[in-house]
Amino acid sequence: MNHRMAIVVAAVVAGCVALAGGTALRAQSAQVSGGDQSRGTGLAAGGAAQVVRQVREYRVQHEGAIVYELAKFLAIPNVASDEVNIQKNAARLLEMLKARGVETEVLPIAGRGPVVFGKLTTPGAKRTVIFYAHYDGQPVDAAAWTDGKPFEPVLRNNSIEAGGKRIPFPNPDASDAAGAAAYQDDWRVYARSASDDKSPIVAILAAIDALRAQKIPLGVNVKMIFEGEEEAGSTNLERTMQAHKNLLGADLLITCDGPVHPSGRPMLFFGNRGDVGLDVTVYGPVRALHSGHYGNWAPNPAMELSRLLASMTGSSGRVTIPGYYDDVVPLSALEKEWLSKMPDNDAELAHDLGIAKPDGGGKQLAELLQQPSLNIRGLNSAYVGTRAQNVVPDKAEASIDARLVKGEDPRKKYEQIVGFIRGQGYFVVDHEPTMDERRAHALIAKIVDEGGYRASRTAMDLPVSKAMIALAQEATDGRAVIAPALGGSVPMYIFEDMGLPWIGLPIVNYDNHQHSSDENLRLGHFWNGVELYGAVLAGLDW
Repeated sequence: MNHRMAIVVAAVVAGCVALAGGTALRAQSAQVSGGDQSRGTGLAAGGAAQVVRQVREYRVQHEGAIVYELAKFLAIPNVASDEVNIQKNAARLLEMLKARGVETEVLPIAGRGPVVFGKLTTPGAKRTVIFYAHYDGQPVDAAAWTDGKPFEPVLRNNSIEAGGKRIPFPNPDASDAAGAAAYQDDWRVYARSASDDKSPIVAILAAIDALRAQKIPLGVNVKMIFEGEEEAGSTNLERTMQAHKNLLGADLLITCDGPVHPSGRPMLFFGNRGDVGLDVTVYGPVRALHSGHYGNWAPNPAMELSRLLASMTGSSGRVTIPGYYDDVVPLSALEKEWLSKMPDNDAELAHDLGIAKPDGGGKQLAELLQQPSLNIRGLNSAYVGTRAQNVVPDKAEASIDARLVKGEDPRKKYEQIVGFIRGQGYFVVDHEPTMDERRAHALIAKIVDEGGYRASRTAMDLPVSKAMIALAQEATDGRAVIAPALGGSVPMYIFEDMGLPWIGLPIVNYDNHQHSSDENLRLGHFWNGVELYGAVLAGLDW
């Protein structure tokens, strides 16, 4: 934690004892001890829009405490493979839940952070809703971050791209003292997992605080599943959930992962793509060779790998691997209808990203996200820039991910890709090739299977789907974008297999640098998310 952040934390600890530990927690204690014995009072008084207004009133007066809780959470490194720190994240998360009187249970995973389970029972509630999010984050390259320290939260008065400058975190009591919000909507918090996925967790808890303080009863029983290895492939989640089926009785699961629509408008989504990952290494000589003495003679693995990868797609980006699109389940008529209503801001997005001609043969981004994809997520061979050396490299490596849509099997997709590589003349191995193998085969590819999972989709004509759409539109004044599926991957198939319908309700800004350097959270989106989660917690019914 940097010096400025340390000062902020110290100030907030002093200033927030009464704030977070007094007003908010007294309201929480009242609810836990029986203050919420009725149901639906908030919505009866004016519907979801009224709940949003009341939640807003609360958060305006408590923004300092909310951001402090988020910043304190973000300051704990959270790469899934960092067992010591990921356990610290779980411990902090348990503290946050218990402070609200949430009944908790730790579902351990050897060598990883546990699944943290929470439950709030609402007397008289007919429905139970599970919120899913993850508290682990992508690995970091600190050198690629503008501020150099991904786990020391930084506040800026706008995005870095818009010239945002570093500013100190306001005194947590400033909003109370001034009678108006101390934080501006365009301000951004920069840190790993600021958007993916710690902020939705804090938003859920802030929404619960707001409802209690405003004496608005929860309308549903609430359960929470917070995972600690989603960014590492969720390899243990299915086994863990199957072992604790008794905890998962519910009517709906809401996943909080992902960004809102590129237009900036709130979004609901009803499906997500699956994912397959693999690493491919192509070999040349057993050691790097002088390019002057051996060029034109020694095979160059970087050239070979470039040709191989380029052959996998055509000029429009469409995958050329045979059978790649054969198993896609088409969208239903209702899904196509909602897809056609999604806003088209592709031109603006291309302008902002500096893209002259998008892939896809002229199709819109929203439509392309309903198709499988093939992506090179990283390349490596010898050295570049100031470290460049005049050599023929000894090997070249590529990391590939494929996104799957409904109907596609991850194993079949993997075999399609490997089969294509074999078809290009490569001898495929799963180990470092021996000298005999090198001498016998002109083209060798080592392929490491990273596994994956299938896509999932919830029918949009279910009663719960219709209820979520209606509530979201009421809470956002009709601005919510309704999407058949999100482009990203979340392991929702696990809950689908358990008979649990799921719907995505993301809250973070689309330009959040998710999975990259300078990950950030725009506070205006965060505040909207607190309000929207409050409306769901108070009024979802079907």
